[in-house]
Amino acid sequence: MIDLINKARREGLKITANMYLYTASSTGLSSLIPAWAHNGGESELYKRLEAPNTRKRIAKDIRGQGKMPRTLLVGLKSEALRPLIGKTPNEAAAMRGEDKVETIMNLVLEDHSSVSAVFFNMSEENIKKQLRQPWVSICSDGASIAPEGVFLISSTHPRAYGNFARLLGKYVREEKVISLQEAVRRMTGLPATNLGLDHRGFLKQGMFADIAVFDPDKIRDQASYEDPHQYAVGMMHVFVNLIQNNQNLYISSVHPN
Repeated sequence: MIDLINKARREGLKITANMYLYTASSTGLSSLIPAWAHNGGESELYKRLEAPNTRKRIAKDIRGQGKMPRTLLVGLKSEALRPLIGKTPNEAAAMRGEDKVETIMNLVLEDHSSVSAVFFNMSEENIKKQLRQPWVSICSDGASIAPEGVFLISSTHPRAYGNFARLLGKYVREEKVISLQEAVRRMTGLPATNLGLDHRGFLKQGMFADIAVFDPDKIRDQASYEDPHQYAVGMMHVFVNLIQNNQNLYISSVHPN
C-alpha cells in the first residue's frame, strides 16, 4: 500500500492517510459474521440468526474464516451481558457453556447490537513503517469520552484516551521513530491542510490560536486494553480559539496532570 500511494503521489494525486498507534483494531463482533448475512440491515441479520438452517450456514462460514485473532469484548448494551466485558470470546463461551462460534452469534442476537470488540491483528513493525511516511497524519479513530458517568458502563479501546500522548511519549521520546517537530506537524498542520480547515493547524499571524502545552519529558499514555478509561499524563494546558459573533473567544482547559 505504501508503494502504491507513493507512486500515485509522484504522479500528482493528492493521497494521504491517517493512523492510530496500537496493534489492535476495534469494531463490532458482528464483523465476523459473513457479509451476506447482513444483507437488509440489522433486523434481517437477527432473523437469520434465529432461523436454524440459516444459522448453521452462518456458523459454517465463521468457522471457515480460519484462526481468529485474540479478541476482547468491550461494549455490550444489555446489563445482563455486561459481566462479559473484558472477556475473550473463548472465556465468554466457557462461562456460558457454549461453543465459541455459538457465543459470537448469540451475543449479537441477544444484545441486538454489533457488540464492540478489540481485535489484536496488527504488528508493531508495521506501525513504525507507516509512521515514518511523511503523508500519514495521526487520528484516534475513537469517540470523545471521559472516565466518569455513563462512559464507564462499557469498556473502550485505549486509543480514545492515549493515542496522541502515545505518539509523543513512546514513538518520539522513547523510540525516536520520528522527531518531535514532525510529530507536531502530523497532529496539527498536516490534518488541517488535508481537511481544508480555515485558518487552523498552524501558529502564525492571521491564524486562530489553538494551543496545546505539554511536557515532552513526561507526556505518555496510561490507557490500556484492560483499563482504558485513563487520561494521559504530561498535558498541561489546552487553549481552543472559538469564533462567536465574529469575535475571538478563548477557552482554556487545564488538566490536573
